[in-house]
Amino acid sequence: MTKRIIGWAIVGATTAIVIGCATAPTDAETTAKATQVLKASFKARGQAGMDRLDQDETQKTCSEYAGKPVPKDVAEKIEKINLVAIKWPADGKLMGDWRNGEKIAQEGRGKQFSDDPAGPTGGNCYACHQLAPAEVSYGTIGPPLYQFGKVRGYNDDMRKYAYGKIWNAEAYSACSNMPRFGHSQILTEAQIKDLVALLMDPQSPVNK
Repeated sequence: MTKRIIGWAIVGATTAIVIGCATAPTDAETTAKATQVLKASFKARGQAGMDRLDQDETQKTCSEYAGKPVPKDVAEKIEKINLVAIKWPADGKLMGDWRNGEKIAQEGRGKQFSDDPAGPTGGNCYACHQLAPAEVSYGTIGPPLYQFGKVRGYNDDMRKYAYGKIWNAEAYSACSNMPRFGHSQILTEAQIKDLVALLMDPQSPVNK
């Protein structure tokens, strides 16, 4: 998510540079200048290193289309690249313990410079989604996930989709606002399994 924000900032800074010039420089020149300005304003603090400013191919492409529709062929390419990058569990098990998953969904700490790198690290899922009815406050950036498994079905295909979506959302929705939790090493394989259980276990509060 941090890198997506940086990408948007580059687009904004690039626009400002172009407006301020009598003769507009090339796209490569403006992007290089904007990147230079942004990197000069960021300082490494704790676990928040300068590497957070580096974008991979997917992030760079999505930054180019910030605020604009992503062409179908570009979206398909992004999704294909990210789908093959998903690391599926070696043991074949996609679900863990929904009780742990609920804790992870509620936990928002983990990757900020002020957080302890030793943990805990959470998914902060309620910041974007409605999950369980007991939570009276939740975000609406993402779709509601209440009764996720109950509505969609408790089957292997849906469990695999939930795991893959949490691991790397770009594999299913190009330029998604959802963090790539597994791909970016925000959450571990075990934590993602626990979140899948939160969504897919019939005993989970999500499905009550």
